[in-house]
Amino acid sequence: MELTYRTDGDYLLPNLTSPEALPIGKYGMLRKTFLKTERKGSYAHLMLSEQLNSHLAEIDRAAREQVEWTMERLLERYPAPDKAAHPSDWISHMNGLKQQAEELALRELVYS
Repeated sequence: MELTYRTDGDYLLPNLTSPEALPIGKYGMLRKTFLKTERKGSYAHLMLSEQLNSHLAEIDRAAREQVEWTMERLLERYPAPDKAAHPSDWISHMNGLKQQAEELALRELVYS
């Protein structure tokens, strides 16, 4: 990490700016909380090396892709009931599949 300085009177003050914040979604925020509480060393390393935001954005992207991919596979294996004929059954079925897909992504990517 290279610091730059600015002159303020007789003093050189460091230009302290946080790295550009990438959009971090649900899974990125869950990963951040996990790292803060369970993997403090990894959290500190990522933060000090200014890689935390990119790491969280990557985890969020990968988790969203995995949930989407898993949902497609689960729908192939367990087709949903007709949405028009049985809307409440369709909602229940889709929520169950989404929960399974999210549990898998959380276990494999966020909480590992």
